[in-house]
Amino acid sequence: MDYTVRMQKKSPRGDLSAIFTAALRRVDPYAMIKERVALDGSLLSVRADKENLEWDLGRYNRIFLIGAGKASAKMALGLEEILNDRISESVIAVKPGHTENLKHINMIPAGHPVPDAGSVEAGKAVADLCRRADEKTLIISLISGGGSALLSVPYAWKDGEGLHSLTLEDKQETTRALLSCGADIREINCIRKHLSLIKGGRLAALAAPAVTVNLILSDVPGDRLDAVASGLFVPDDSTYGEAAGVIEKYGLDRLRPAGGGGRLPDAVIKAIRLGAEGKLGETPKRGDHAFDSVKNILIGSNYGALLAAEEKARGLGYGTLVLSSEITGEAREAAKFYMGIARGVLKHDLAVKKPACVVAGGETTVTLRGGGKGGRNQEMALAFLAEIEADPASSEGISFLAASTDGNDGPTDAAGAFADTEILASGRAAGLSVPAYLAENDSYHYFDRLGYLFKTGATNTNVCDVQIMIIREPETSG
Repeated sequence: MDYTVRMQKKSPRGDLSAIFTAALRRVDPYAMIKERVALDGSLLSVRADKENLEWDLGRYNRIFLIGAGKASAKMALGLEEILNDRISESVIAVKPGHTENLKHINMIPAGHPVPDAGSVEAGKAVADLCRRADEKTLIISLISGGGSALLSVPYAWKDGEGLHSLTLEDKQETTRALLSCGADIREINCIRKHLSLIKGGRLAALAAPAVTVNLILSDVPGDRLDAVASGLFVPDDSTYGEAAGVIEKYGLDRLRPAGGGGRLPDAVIKAIRLGAEGKLGETPKRGDHAFDSVKNILIGSNYGALLAAEEKARGLGYGTLVLSSEITGEAREAAKFYMGIARGVLKHDLAVKKPACVVAGGETTVTLRGGGKGGRNQEMALAFLAEIEADPASSEGISFLAASTDGNDGPTDAAGAFADTEILASGRAAGLSVPAYLAENDSYHYFDRLGYLFKTGATNTNVCDVQIMIIREPETSG
């Protein structure tokens, strides 16, 4: 699929778009499954990064396929073509719009980034399949980013007063609060894992003693497998005590100023505190027998996308530099960092000579202070414009694109946005104030009014975000 958008003459935005497209193609879930998974007679093989793994399907009475994430449907499409009617039962949770035409695999639409009733339905269906598995069952799990919201089985516990259970509404309020307070993905997942009956390795405990092959497309910086979809089949190193620390750090147990996000529900705070006091069972840790028959395999990541972006940029004639696939922190601070890199290249050819293309990736955060619309990449692009505005003369020749690989940056229909001096000039001519839109976290409407949003539609993949800078000698008039 070609996501290249129509660009103005002499603008490098066309190259930015083409480079991003190349990154997406490298992490196409269908292609990765077909490249790494094969069936020869009854022998199923998976090519991991450092080894080739095999399972004899003749040893199993049933094959269950489960999954969750924005890329799960496209992963399932590839696996369905390999296994066909060998799949006994199946269920995957998908975000609406991220679906595929599957023949043998049951899809349940569910909510993202906030879980909904479909998330609970899908979560219970996946848990039920795992409970029914035995030592003669092979479970193939397809996991990608977004799975935390798409699968939801709220935690329940029993004490002297009876049975207690969190509700979907509790999980929804918790998700909204976590997404708006500035917490990073590790902190968010620490809370999520301890409010779920399946996350944080608990699904592995339900599935044991079945053999589980967990194929993972990473959407987290550093590719920590316990963080992708909150680690359904992965040992959890976090604790209830750490979860309580996250609540304290961000003031999630008290009312906060408008725009700062909500307070966690009382039931959630109570559950976390009970766990921190040792009154609730912890998530399974390393060495737990629940993981004896689980094989977790990383099949794709942000780093692979960056290498493809670099290859495309080099083919377009740019000197290239891959900075990192683990950029985190506030989106606005990342924008300042990127501008510092770009100006070093522009003025002194630091690290790479002009014309240059610098690529990086990861997952930043946004602390909401206003009531506007946007996502972390659009916020970063707008903050990059603010850096341009602070010193336009030192920004000529620098062009920037920040975009999400899943095609949906935050709760918007855009993957991200562009930033350069021409866009800033267009904004000024339209009477738009960059600081005012930043103050309201309203990056979407700034770029939408000018026509510089980057829209790809749903890509059915998800490996974090990609940021691309092109640095060239400024064009001179006349």
